[in-house]
Amino acid sequence: MPEKIRIYFLGSGAIAVPVLRRLATSEEVALLGVGTQLDRPAGRGGRLTPTPVGSAGEELGLTVERIPRVNDEAFLDRLRLLNPHFLLVVSFGQLLKAPLLALPEMGCINIHASLLPRYRGASPIVSVIRNREARTGISFMKMECGLDTGPVYKSVPIELVGTERADRLERQLGEMAAETVVPVLRGILDGRLLPVAQDHQAATCCSKIRKTDGRIDWRRPAREIEAMTRAYSPWPGAFFALRTGDREFPVTVVTAAVHAELSGAPGEVLRRDKHAWVIGCGEGALELLTVSAPGKREMTATAFLNGLRGAEMSLPVEL
Repeated sequence: MPEKIRIYFLGSGAIAVPVLRRLATSEEVALLGVGTQLDRPAGRGGRLTPTPVGSAGEELGLTVERIPRVNDEAFLDRLRLLNPHFLLVVSFGQLLKAPLLALPEMGCINIHASLLPRYRGASPIVSVIRNREARTGISFMKMECGLDTGPVYKSVPIELVGTERADRLERQLGEMAAETVVPVLRGILDGRLLPVAQDHQAATCCSKIRKTDGRIDWRRPAREIEAMTRAYSPWPGAFFALRTGDREFPVTVVTAAVHAELSGAPGEVLRRDKHAWVIGCGEGALELLTVSAPGKREMTATAFLNGLRGAEMSLPVEL
């Protein structure tokens, strides 16, 4: 029987959960340990909440280590004693420095949610949807000190249809990674898979998403704004300021449809009745299908309009 693949796993985000489940149940793997980010305050009460990996690991009966600083010598000492073939990293959230990268026998492998060298960085799934790309995938990359610059062992592509939402695509890519992780690591360990250098000239980068990134600019084309509603699902959401009388509050567009044949001034309400709510954009128009507002549940746009009881409204456009 082949030697078991000795793995220490570092992960935090939801995309890492299917991979962890696969490693924990594979007879080919010796899962030496699991590390994740510290529990963080969440919700109105600020209750400490584990990462998705923290929760999933405990459900699987695993001991999940909360690691404040992964490059500390204390963690490196523990890892040396475990003698892993691989340190496998999936959506962990901390940078690994050279001493840690050099520690595992076969190196540190990152499963990145894009087809490298495209979309290096912190937000590949959001960026792919926002930019209306036709395809994406996952890449098994040997980690080095640069940001997602290491050579790639294997890429697994997927075609996109233009209706993907970030949370759903994240789950899909996580399942793809889980299906291929053990064969890929076995191939690396056996010497059948060799890393191929990235074409750095073709590289693109994406940064961490901020709350303000979700603010809708009605001067943008409708197709771009509709893509935002899917890219920023569930956080931070694609939102705009709605002014009614002396009140102004944010409204999040959950789902929308593009009307390329319609036109109007950016932010102009082209239609608001019991059948539709349509807003003019820099190019075309956007029909709001479902929306949410602070303290309100998600609802159809027409139900939201009904709650305003015919009040005058405007959508301020920042200049």
